Amino acid sequence: MPTRKPLLPDVARRTAAWCGVMLLVAGVAAVAVWLVVTLKTAVTPVLLALLGTALLGPVHRWLTAHKVNRSLSAGLTCVALVAVGGGAGYIVVTALIDTGDQIVQSLKDAAQWVIDHFDIEGVADVDDLADNAKGLVERFGASAAGGLLTGISLIGSLLTTAVLALLLTFFFLRDSDRAVALAHRLAPRGTGDLVEAMGRRAFEAVEGFMRGTTFIALIDAICITVGLLILRVPGAVGLGALVFVGAYIPYLGAFISGAVAVLVALADRGIVIALWALGVVLAVQVLEGHVLQPAIQSRTVQMHPAMIMIALTAGASVAGLLGMLLAVPLCAAAFGVIGELRKGYEANGDGSVPEGS
Repeated sequence: MPTRKPLLPDVARRTAAWCGVMLLVAGVAAVAVWLVVTLKTAVTPVLLALLGTALLGPVHRWLTAHKVNRSLSAGLTCVALVAVGGGAGYIVVTALIDTGDQIVQSLKDAAQWVIDHFDIEGVADVDDLADNAKGLVERFGASAAGGLLTGISLIGSLLTTAVLALLLTFFFLRDSDRAVALAHRLAPRGTGDLVEAMGRRAFEAVEGFMRGTTFIALIDAICITVGLLILRVPGAVGLGALVFVGAYIPYLGAFISGAVAVLVALADRGIVIALWALGVVLAVQVLEGHVLQPAIQSRTVQMHPAMIMIALTAGASVAGLLGMLLAVPLCAAAFGVIGELRKGYEANGDGSVPEGS
């Protein structure tokens, strides 16, 4: 009996199969994003708690290694989180409030300087532009932070989310030793070791990102603040606080905070000091990109800048400012999982799931 000729060539059938896989993955991702947005009241504290756990996990492990009870260690770590986070937040907010009006006025003066020196015609009054920008920022902030808890005021929402995140951080720290056993119980038969490896790699990526970014942000803020103080740029402390906060949004945050510092220097100290301020900002960015990041974050998942920008855009479209802050660590965790999954399949050789547990 003659062999039937396939309706489609082999290349077309392979392409169709891959298209089906990509559509399935896209559908699952879309459903996952929809669930996260729908359940953001519960998801937001969980994600913040995971970030807090990743940041202060070494403190908890150090305490337990010195024979401190796990519950007491988790409680002390949470107290340290509140003290350090609250203190840092108070310093940053106070610095921005104290110098905020001065920075805004300097930005207005810088915009007027650009309009006057480059003969830009047909531009609205700088005060009108500032008012419009303020309105946009307020609307963006409302859309980014609002809706965490429907029907409750913004302050109540933030406080409730913070308390839930703190409690979850306590439980995550205290019961972290049970995570391995839980992963093996929930994993399908024969995949326990792979699931454990993926979980560890994802958490290590988030942990490395949080600790490394915090340390780098602190160094950037100190260096730029010292440079601006030497140049006698007004609002140097507030600008340094802005640099510290912006460092948690890779590339985009550094660009915006650095541009603000240069514009303030331009308005109050002239173009020569502005160029010196630009030199300080660029020198710090070079130090960060070529020394600090390779040395501090060498063990974390390294992502291409294009992937980071795509992640930031996607995070902003899904959850505004909060999405931008969470996008990169979540992508780092996802890349860690994918890398561990590939390693497991390649180690097995035949493409099947490695035997384990």
